[in-house]
Amino acid sequence: MTDVDRRQAAIRILLVDDNLLDAKATVHAAMKLRIANTIDVVADGGAALDYLRRDPTETPRPDLVLLDLDLPGMDGRDVLATMKSDPELRRIPVVILTTSADEADVLTTYDLGANAFITKPGGLDGWLEVVSKIEGFWFTLVELPPK
Repeated sequence: MTDVDRRQAAIRILLVDDNLLDAKATVHAAMKLRIANTIDVVADGGAALDYLRRDPTETPRPDLVLLDLDLPGMDGRDVLATMKSDPELRRIPVVILTTSADEADVLTTYDLGANAFITKPGGLDGWLEVVSKIEGFWFTLVELPPK
């Protein structure tokens, strides 16, 4: 697939974040950069797994999950562990997008199968930069698994 084909393909992102301001900043940055055709947002781990386990013939699975760690109920670590142990979900790339910069969180999430770990930025310019780099890497450079 060429870069042009990748940019024209429909991109679906699942954003799992209970912080409304951070979720809005992520969606706003993606829209401003014209990145995703669809960004679905859920606010907790249980809702994330419900979303991911829907019938993929009715609602396609996301190309990428942006996952916060500190979620109400089931936290992001548990969501990640569940995803990576499920044969139907484990190939979906998961980028941890969290306020934490704690080394233990970095190590734990990589041990659980995270594909990347990003500390949330401050300010709109920071969000634009992070979202742009996510797009440049995951949707331009990387070959994603087929759905």
